[in-house]
Amino acid sequence: MRVWAVANQKGGVGKTTTSIALAGLLADAGKRVVIVDLDPHGSMTSYFGHDPDALEHSCFDLFLHQGGVPAGLPRELLLPTSHERIALLPSSTALATLERQSPGQNGLGLVMAKSLAQLWQEYDHAVIDSPPLLGVLMVNALAASQHLVIPVQTEFLAVKGLERMVSTLAMVNRSRKQALPFTIVPTLFDRRTQASLNTLKLLRNSYLDHLWQAYIPVDTRLRDASRAGVTPSQYDNNSRGVIAYRALLKHLLSQQLATRVA
Repeated sequence: MRVWAVANQKGGVGKTTTSIALAGLLADAGKRVVIVDLDPHGSMTSYFGHDPDALEHSCFDLFLHQGGVPAGLPRELLLPTSHERIALLPSSTALATLERQSPGQNGLGLVMAKSLAQLWQEYDHAVIDSPPLLGVLMVNALAASQHLVIPVQTEFLAVKGLERMVSTLAMVNRSRKQALPFTIVPTLFDRRTQASLNTLKLLRNSYLDHLWQAYIPVDTRLRDASRAGVTPSQYDNNSRGVIAYRALLKHLLSQQLATRVA
C-alpha cells in the first residue's frame, strides 16, 4: 500500500478536494483505496454523507490505547463512500480534544502508521486528509505517509502558509530515517486574476524543485461534486478540474516509481 498525506497549515486551500479527487481517480483505475479523515472539522467525512458530530466511532478510537492499536479496530471503523473501491476512516469532532488529552502519552505519533499497517494487504493506496494545524494529528499523517502533497491556493497569504508547512516538514524530517518527499500543488488558479498569476510565478521562482509545474484551476464542477457527495470524476469525468487532477496523479505516480527505482 502506498500512503500519501495531503496537508497544509492554512485552511481553504483545497486539501479535501485534492484528497478525494486523487482517491477517486485511483479507484476509477481499479485500485483499492482507503481515505483517512484526520481533520476534526470532518470535511471529508461530511463529503460522503456521514455526520462527524453524530458518529459514535471514528479515527478518535484509534488514539485511546496508549499508542497501541487493537487488532482489527481500523477495519471495524471503515465506512462506505459513493465509490465501491473507496473506504473511509472517518473523523469526528472528538478529535479536537486529542491535543489536550495527549501530553505525556508516548507513542501517539505513530498511531496512524500502526493502523494503516493492519490494512496493508487490503488496499493499494491510502490518502490522508490532515488538519491545518501542527499537532499530534498532523504528525501522525506525516509519520504514516511515503509522500506529502501540499495544496497551495494561488494567493499571497497561502504562500505564507506554505512557508510554515515546509518548516514543519523540515522539523519532522529530523526524526525520520529518510526525508519525506513532497509535491507542492497550486490550486484554485484563476488566470483572469493578477493575484493567481503573480502567486504562480512566485511559487515557480521559490520552490522549483518540489513544485508541480501545472495547476488545479477554479472549477465549479468540483464544488458541485461535493454537493452531490460523489468523487469529482464520478460527477464529471471531463471537467477542467478532473483533467488537471488526472495530470497531477500521473505526475505523483511517476515520482513514486522514480523513488522506488532510486
